[in-house]
Amino acid sequence: MTDYKNLTLSLEALIADVPHPISKLSNAAALLWESLDQLNWAGFYLMKGDTLVLGPFQGKPACIEIPVGRGVCGTAAMRKASVLVPDVHLFPGHIACDGASESELVVPLMKEDRVVGVLDLDSPVKKRFSDEDREGLEQFAGVLAASLPDCFDGNLL
Repeated sequence: MTDYKNLTLSLEALIADVPHPISKLSNAAALLWESLDQLNWAGFYLMKGDTLVLGPFQGKPACIEIPVGRGVCGTAAMRKASVLVPDVHLFPGHIACDGASESELVVPLMKEDRVVGVLDLDSPVKKRFSDEDREGLEQFAGVLAASLPDCFDGNLL
């Protein structure tokens, strides 16, 4: 079981006084990759217009652009809410960037009421993610999003 309180404290220490958003996101992806088991992808897609664009990540090469409303990432961005998928093969419109992925958790990065990106975690194990994971990663994503500048948007890509 992951200690999300300590994981979030580690993130806070890692990004404290760092002025570079992409560096923060890069280290956050690496922290998740090293801290969570049974992952085959951990990273971010960043909002640019009505499209999510690949940002910092750990794992195999990934899809470059995902329209809002498509796949798990686009659905989370559209809903402005986390989407936990126990079996990606049962999710209508799932985008398979890595055929080994079996489950997925996507958490929006919010600045006030605006989605600036999403945290995307994939696992080669069905039912890898729980509500406890979702809640812990929502806290993690909230801390990270709060550290991004108010003007943060996909134009930084």
